[in-house]
Amino acid sequence: MFHLETPGTASRPAPSALLLDTRVVAVLRARQAKDYSPVIEALRDGGVLSIELTLSTPGVFEELPVLLERFGESVEIGVGTVTTPAEAETALDLGAAYIVTPITEPDVITACTRRGAPVFPGGLTPTELHAGWKLGATAVKVFPASTVGPGYVSQLRGPFPDIQVVPSGGVNIEDVPDWIRAGAMAVSLGGPLLGDAFKGGSLTELTARARRVRALVDQAGAGQ
Repeated sequence: MFHLETPGTASRPAPSALLLDTRVVAVLRARQAKDYSPVIEALRDGGVLSIELTLSTPGVFEELPVLLERFGESVEIGVGTVTTPAEAETALDLGAAYIVTPITEPDVITACTRRGAPVFPGGLTPTELHAGWKLGATAVKVFPASTVGPGYVSQLRGPFPDIQVVPSGGVNIEDVPDWIRAGAMAVSLGGPLLGDAFKGGSLTELTARARRVRALVDQAGAGQ
């Protein structure tokens, strides 16, 4: 872990080496968690290796150990849409690699930093994002990112030069290079990446979209 520069604040859990390398998070929402496995396999085959399972999908906690057993160390699986410390603790107890929340909830952030677990709290305004960062977030999630656009990241860096940002919500595949070049640590994609995969759509096409995202990230990040 590395530490905040501000004295007296909590230690900041570092992002995984895998996330720093791949710089893409796939956000999965489905009718039930048992539908996740083939989609995760298709994403893995396309090189998208950081997977966020959202608690808005029924059965995530029950399915998480099964998925961790199947996919082992080939992907990292985190839990998102976390809004309470109890949910964060349960997810981490079950083996979640990281926690994502759509809000800036200090108790959730603290529950994760105490355990050295990467945490990505959501916010939109400079006040919300700075609050999450100051509390020890691994990176702050700009949500919904489509409402502000990539230029927002560089603007945030003016008053907050060290802040790390992951845009989420409405990030389209072709927008990915702009976010990376603007300074985003990683990008978080849901519908534009997943498409109709949870509705019987082609998993081969999902793998192709995953490869496309990874190629765009790698190209955009090559000059950084």
